[in-house]
Amino acid sequence: MAHTASTPDSTSSEGPGSGGGPVPDSRRTRKRAALSGFLFGCGIAASMIDLFIFHLGLQWHHFYDLSTHEVALVTDGFFHAFGWFITIWGLFLLADVRRRGGVHWPHWIGAVILGVGTFQLFDGIVDHKLLGIHQIRYGVDILPYDLVWNGTAVILMLIGFVVLRRGARAYRTR
Repeated sequence: MAHTASTPDSTSSEGPGSGGGPVPDSRRTRKRAALSGFLFGCGIAASMIDLFIFHLGLQWHHFYDLSTHEVALVTDGFFHAFGWFITIWGLFLLADVRRRGGVHWPHWIGAVILGVGTFQLFDGIVDHKLLGIHQIRYGVDILPYDLVWNGTAVILMLIGFVVLRRGARAYRTR
């Protein structure tokens, strides 16, 4: 059974080639697609890159290194759960956007890259420097690590922003 009722994401106007159904609100679809990609990117950066590589693989740090090893492992568990929560949240939004009108994949991928970079910069500035709850690595000169970590984050954010903006043009032509 087809869904024909107008929703907040659609209008009842009919355009050429619309088949008589509701026309999706492209601005809202574009924003929801961007939010979906951004959340997915943040979650992947947290759960896959930071936690799997730096916390578990290299064992350079834990989410909270200012207490015992047991507390550090528990905080890693909460951090991991939060990372996967926002990853899944992003995927649910993506499914909703696809159902409502489609996704322009370059736009979504740009948002994912922007999300990865944003999470990494937030972690590098807030967690590492302002809160001081952990560093990238201990027992070494931290400056090169900070420069690479935060520099990579800024580069990812710039790339993500450019790809996101270019991909957004496709929504205007739909």
